Amino acid sequence: MGIHLKRSTILSTKGQVILPKAIREVLMWEPGTRLVVEQTKDGVLLKAEPLFKPTKLEDVIGCANYTGPPLSIADMDAAIVREGKRRARD
Repeated sequence: MGIHLKRSTILSTKGQVILPKAIREVLMWEPGTRLVVEQTKDGVLLKAEPLFKPTKLEDVIGCANYTGPPLSIADMDAAIVREGKRRARD
C-alpha cells in the first residue's frame, strides 16, 4: 500500500485505541473487522485477520474427488455448459 497516513490517538483507561477515520477508510476497516495484534521491535502492528485460514494445496486437493482419466479443456468446458443448463432447468 503506497499511502502512509500518520495520525495520533490516545490509549483509554481500558486499553482501547480509536483508529482515526482516515486510516480506517483507506484500509476499508468497517465496525466489526477482526484485527490481529502483533508486538514488533518498533511497536505494535495491526492487521486485518484473514477471512479464511491459510491452507496448503495438499490440504484441499482431495476435495476434487475425480478419479477417472484426465479430461481435456474441451471436455471440462462441455461439462460446465451441461451443468449450467441443468441448473437453469431446476
